[in-house]
Amino acid sequence: MKQNRSNLALGLILLIVGAWLLVTRQVPELQAWMEANFSWPMWIIGAGVLVLLIGLVTGAADMAVPASIIAGIGGILYYQNTTGDFGSWSYMWTLFPGFVGVGTILAGLLGDHTRRNIGHGLRLLVTSAVLFLIFATFLGGLDILGEYGLPVILILLGVYVLARGFIRSGKRGPNEA
Repeated sequence: MKQNRSNLALGLILLIVGAWLLVTRQVPELQAWMEANFSWPMWIIGAGVLVLLIGLVTGAADMAVPASIIAGIGGILYYQNTTGDFGSWSYMWTLFPGFVGVGTILAGLLGDHTRRNIGHGLRLLVTSAVLFLIFATFLGGLDILGEYGLPVILILLGVYVLARGFIRSGKRGPNEA
């Protein structure tokens, strides 16, 4: 059964790539449009989408995690290539746990252990967002928040901790009062 899915995935990928190459050679305007509108980081994002599709076709929902990481790196590179802000690596690395969180949530939605994966993915997203806001604030990436960046981060983190405490206190076991 696994071999059939692998063959199906490989066959579909070869079919799509071959069709794409044929169409771009027959319609040069499409190739020119692609070169004008898609920069090299888009190919990395496309590779992430391809890994996700392979995981879907083969029934390996956990492939959503590396797919999200690859696509996320492509997104960072697209931002940096477009804006020229390559110094943003000093705080963009904090988005990696968030990419893993997105992949974990997708894996939960597409496969087994849905509730556990979604909870774990959301925790990773919150961790990544907090780290991103802290590092971007201190390293100059969030100039739009200006002097209010740190207080806003602390307030949002406090709301998250309080909400999490209330949610956990509502889950009492049968022996707890």
